[in-house]
Amino acid sequence: MTTTSEARTRRSGRLLLNKVPEVTIWFWVIKILCTTVGESFADWINMKLGVGLVNTAWIFTAVFVVVLGIQLRLKRYVPFPYWLTVVVVSVTGTLYTDILTDQLNVPLWISSAVFSVLLAVVFGVWWLRERTLSIHSVTTLPRESFYWLAVLVTFALGTATGDWTLELTGWSPGVSVLLPLGLIAAVTLLWKSGANPVLSFWLAYILTRPLGANIGDWLASPKVAQPGEPTGLALGTFTTSLVFLGLILATVLYLTVTRSDVTETHDATHTPHTPANPRRERIALAGFALLAVATGCLLVWAHSRPHVGPAPEEDATSTVHLAPGQAVKHFPSTKVDALKALASTSLKDARSGNATGAHTAAQSLRDLWDADQSSLQPLDNTGWTFIDAQMDQVLKTFGIDHPNPPMSPARQEAELTTLLTDMR
Repeated sequence: MTTTSEARTRRSGRLLLNKVPEVTIWFWVIKILCTTVGESFADWINMKLGVGLVNTAWIFTAVFVVVLGIQLRLKRYVPFPYWLTVVVVSVTGTLYTDILTDQLNVPLWISSAVFSVLLAVVFGVWWLRERTLSIHSVTTLPRESFYWLAVLVTFALGTATGDWTLELTGWSPGVSVLLPLGLIAAVTLLWKSGANPVLSFWLAYILTRPLGANIGDWLASPKVAQPGEPTGLALGTFTTSLVFLGLILATVLYLTVTRSDVTETHDATHTPHTPANPRRERIALAGFALLAVATGCLLVWAHSRPHVGPAPEEDATSTVHLAPGQAVKHFPSTKVDALKALASTSLKDARSGNATGAHTAAQSLRDLWDADQSSLQPLDNTGWTFIDAQMDQVLKTFGIDHPNPPMSPARQEAELTTLLTDMR
């Protein structure tokens, strides 16, 4: 039986081999690896190299256009370009959500709702045009285009919902790994019980994003933590990226040699899929609904429990008093100079009336300071705590990481001047 789309494709001579790998255990392993390295690598470029969030987004958008163009021109699935595209998409989708949250101050619940609606629209148009959402039939350019658009939105959605979960619960990266991992296991059980395979696939696909990102954060987070908080493994974003890039390369090489994830090879050596059972699908759909309700109840409960969150406003001032320059004397001068440069830029823009430029520089200052925590705090915890408290006062005046609206330029200038004096 031939669909209208397939008939149209035959006439145009554009019918291709399937462009998506078979969904085996290797698919999910490498998908999580790609998500983790995407998160860590983006953080390293954005914060460690001081490129900035917006500039990093522009860079990866350009790279995304290039690698996607290469992928679309291929006639069949090839492991290396396909998974390279997934890595770049994971970074790009994450950055788009971060810009909405950190630059435009869009609440995470709104971002989650918007991306959910957008994903529903993508799937709706895809279905109306192609009459299938299955990744086993990505054999035309329109279907592959819909596929990559859906993948991009799932990464943005996964980022928003994952960050929103952390915001609600205050869980550390290590603990936060357990929720998406448990949900993926539940989705797998429902799929095994007869749930719709297309729905199961895309739900699991979305959940792998927060899972991989939380794993990356846990590995990269410093061992020095606030009292009562579980610590990370302190590998840093660069080392984490290198480790996972190596694992991705090894996995891609294995798949290239064995071709175990090529659809045609897999179909030739495996029995056909069991036909769908409508009754079991309906029961499993009810299971998905119960799973959603249970997850919502868990998040509400976790949000109501006492948990570590942003420091209260009255605690933002350090109880330690150090002379100007004393707090940073044990820190590398190159790192201090980079921080001072961003603070000076923010101060200059605030004085000239460039509110947007001052806010952007302050945001980059926060990103760089957070990225340097793992290397600076162990050198001098007292000095780091002193500067961190003043840094928090600066961010408060811009409404960054604080619920209050931005304060007057005069207040911003005063706090930035104090920060620069402390770091001189």
